[in-house]
This record gives sequence, structure tokens and C-alpha cells, in this order.
Amino acid sequence: MNSLVPLVVMLPLLGAAGALVLGRRPRLQRIVTLAVLSTVLVVSVVMLITVDSDQPLIMEVGGWSAPFGIVLIVDRLTALMLVVSASVLLAVLIFSVGQGLADGDDETPVSIYYPTYLILATGVFNAFIAGDLFNLYVGFEILLVSSYVLITLGGTEARIRAGVTYIVVSLVSSMLFLASIAMIYGAVGTVNIAQISQRMGDIPINVQIMLHAMLLVAFGIKAAVFPLSFWLPDSYPTAPAPVTAVFAGLLTKVGVYAIIRTETIIFPGSELNPILMVVALLTMVVGVLGAVAQADIKRLLSFTLVSHIGYMILGVALGSAAGTAAAIFYIVHHIIVQTTLFLATGLVERHGGATSINKLGGLLKASPIIGVLFFIPALNLGGIPPFSGFIGKLALFEASAEQGTALAYTLIGAGALVSLLTLYALMRIWNMAFWRPAADVADYESPLLNNISEAPHTVAVKEQRTTPRLMVGATAGMVVISLALTVFAGPLFGMASRAGDDLEEPGTYVGIVFPNGDSQATDDQATDDQATNGQGE
Repeated sequence: MNSLVPLVVMLPLLGAAGALVLGRRPRLQRIVTLAVLSTVLVVSVVMLITVDSDQPLIMEVGGWSAPFGIVLIVDRLTALMLVVSASVLLAVLIFSVGQGLADGDDETPVSIYYPTYLILATGVFNAFIAGDLFNLYVGFEILLVSSYVLITLGGTEARIRAGVTYIVVSLVSSMLFLASIAMIYGAVGTVNIAQISQRMGDIPINVQIMLHAMLLVAFGIKAAVFPLSFWLPDSYPTAPAPVTAVFAGLLTKVGVYAIIRTETIIFPGSELNPILMVVALLTMVVGVLGAVAQADIKRLLSFTLVSHIGYMILGVALGSAAGTAAAIFYIVHHIIVQTTLFLATGLVERHGGATSINKLGGLLKASPIIGVLFFIPALNLGGIPPFSGFIGKLALFEASAEQGTALAYTLIGAGALVSLLTLYALMRIWNMAFWRPAADVADYESPLLNNISEAPHTVAVKEQRTTPRLMVGATAGMVVISLALTVFAGPLFGMASRAGDDLEEPGTYVGIVFPNGDSQATDDQATDDQATNGQGE
């Protein structure tokens, strides 16, 4: 089974090369891309079943054992993230295929779209299975290069402007991450995450705090936590609908995943946890306040994305197995639901010709299917019982109550308020875009709309276009998956709990990489071998 681990990276990488060669044959490109992501999904499901019932999978690339070689690891958390990511990437790909067949290459030039999309998948999967910081950095850089291409598809002024902001912020984050890796290597002599965990306790506490803070800032930019989230609301909404959906669903969660690994393996029980809790509080509140002030649906959802990252950071900052388990469950929930909402918004834009609630109306009567496809995930994101959003928030609140501090109870109250404001913002979209009659759009006046802002560089209503069945089917499939999170919440939360238990003790992860004992013995043996070889010469 260990041989399955590198397939999640190699298959999309080879598929990207094949799709690039087939640049003038879009039909074959689509077939290759769909086949690759479908295969990766099957492989990921097999690995999830294996690691949850048996033991983690590890691949030593080139036969070089840790810490000298590249180690790829799939534990419960990694396997769960692989399955969810592959599912989302496949669903969004089907959505984009439908859009491409209907509109041609105006929004997503397929000659470069499909290869770049597979490269993006390669970066996501590589980041999840990386067993060392440098390989994690490589995954982030693959994400950066491919996402810059995707965010600027079409070459419009707004997309180029957003792409420049995105690339500058991402490069700053990457440079900070690379500097952190260099300093960690200088301090402990390795970039292997398991070995860093063993050696970090031997260096001075002030150096630990500095290294910890640098990693958190680098990952915080990628995860879009406050105040490092300023770039996201202006960057994501300008991209094509499928690109925006996959960015919103996945890319920030890679940053959250890196924070989970940092907080549970490299710096467990950190003194910075209270600071992280404050950051979680500010991220939730500032994000949702930005959301309620927006008229554009894409920008509103982008601000809710920032806000709900705060819930995930809260679970990590609690520093307990229950908090980590709740955070993992909420990550899975949010990836699915946020992606679904952006796909539904893509349908709204096609059918209504705009994404501003000031220009939309009567969509429920015009297209009841789109209304349902938006309404269900909106309730889920707002945390209405019995949806998975409510279950995830309840688990986070229970884990916070177990800590029992004033700050933890403050976060419970803030989290409940943020959930209500999220529901308010989403139901305002429903009321204005779906429930309001189309004839009332031009004459409608409300004091509630006086304080909301349009997206920068907003354009007039576009020509309304037909909605292909493939796009509707992909969105409906994601809605079904989001409902499955509720129906099968028990088994899913059980798996998240087992993953949280694994992460509570760093020694569990270290034991995966070094099953025969302390990594220091490996280093000593290597040194002795080198000395023996030198004497023989």
C-alpha cells in the first residue's frame, strides 16, 4: 500500500504533461484531466480506508530513509484531506467542462487551463503528504505558480490587477517561509518535521518562539487569518467561477493544514496559543463584518471565507485533542460548503447576468433549481441545525468550554454571533436575489442597502446565458455531498476524533517516520559509517 502514496502527486503531474501535449485537442484534454482526478480520488479513498483501519502509510523516495531522504506520509488527517480535495477538484472540473462547452474559451482557455489545473492539484496533494518543511515549501510554490496563471485567465484588467496583488503577497509569504526553513535548519540541523519535533526542545525558548512566530506568519498569510487576510476579498472574486470556487474551497485550507502540523508536531502545547485564540476571534469578527457590508455575492462569500477560517484557528489554538478534532471536521465541512456556494454563485451570474444583489431579482421564480442549490449550502454555512455547520460549531464550542477560560468563553459568544451574522448576510442574498420580484429591482429602496458596497470596478449587468446541465449537475452533486456530511456526521466526526487523538501526542507522528527509535541514533550511525569509510580509504 505504501506505493500508492506518491501516485497522488505523480498522476496529476504526468496528466498535466499529457494535457499540455494535447493542447490543440480539447476533448482529449478533458478526458485526460477527468481520468487523472478520478483515479486520484479512488487512490485517496483506498488510502483513507487503509490508514483508518490499519496504520499510516509512508514512502521513502529513492529508498533513502529519513531524515536523509524525502519522506511522504499519509496519516488519518492527510488521507481525509486528500479525499476531500480530490472530490472538490473533480466536481469543479466537471463544472468548468460544462462552462467551456457552452461558452468556448472566453473564460477559461482550455489549452492552458487543464494542464494548469492539474499542476494546481499536484501542489495541493504534495503539500498534504510532505514529511519535511522543504517539500511542503515546494508544494506551496507549485500552488503559487499555477494559481497565478488561473487567476489571470482571460487577461482582463481586473484579473491582472488582482493577480499582481495575489502574487506579491504570496511571494512575501514564500520568502518568509523559506527564511524560516533556513533558520530552523541552522538551529536543529534538519528539515524533517518528525526530527524537528524531537530536537526543538533542545534549543533556547526565545529562539523557539521566534521560529514559531515566523512559521505562523508565513502560514497565516496563506490561510488568510486577520490581519493577513487583506488580499483575499479583492483577489478571488475576479477569477472565473470554477477557479474562484476551487481557490475558496481549497487553497486557504492548505495554509490551515500547515498550521495544524506546526502546532501539534513541531510546537505542541505552545505558549503562543492564547495569541492564536485572539487571532481567531479577530478573524471571525472582522471577516463577518466585512461580509455584511457587501452587495456583491462573490465578495460577500470571500469575507465569510475569511471569517470561518477563524473557527478553524480556534480549534487548533485550544491545544487539545477535542479542539483539533473539531477543527478537522470543520475544515472538511467548510471546503465542501464554501465550494458549493461559489459554484451556485456561478450559476446565479449566468442566469441573472450579475453578482450584485442590487441588480438581481426574481431568480427563484425564473430558476427554482438554482434557488435550492444556493439555499441549502447557505443554511449549512450559517450553522442551522441539523446541518454539518451546526455540528462543527457545536463541537468547537464544547472543546472551548472544556478549557474553561474567560477567553474561551468569549470565543464561544463571538462564534455564535458570527454564525448569526453569516446567516443574516446569506439570507439577505436570498431575499434580494431570489425572493424579490424581478420587476421591483429598479424601484426597490431599502435603508439596509444604503450601507453596503459594490465590488471595485463593477460592471453593468451582462447578457444572461443559458445554464448547461453539466454545471447544474456538478453543483447539485456538491450539494448532495454537503448533505452527506450531515447524514454521516457521526462516522466523519469519529474519524476526525481519531485524527485529533493521533495529533495530540507528537510521538505518534515521530513513530511513523522513525519506527525503530530515536532519529539521533540514525544520525550517529551515519556519522560512524562516514568515519569508517574515511579510515578505509
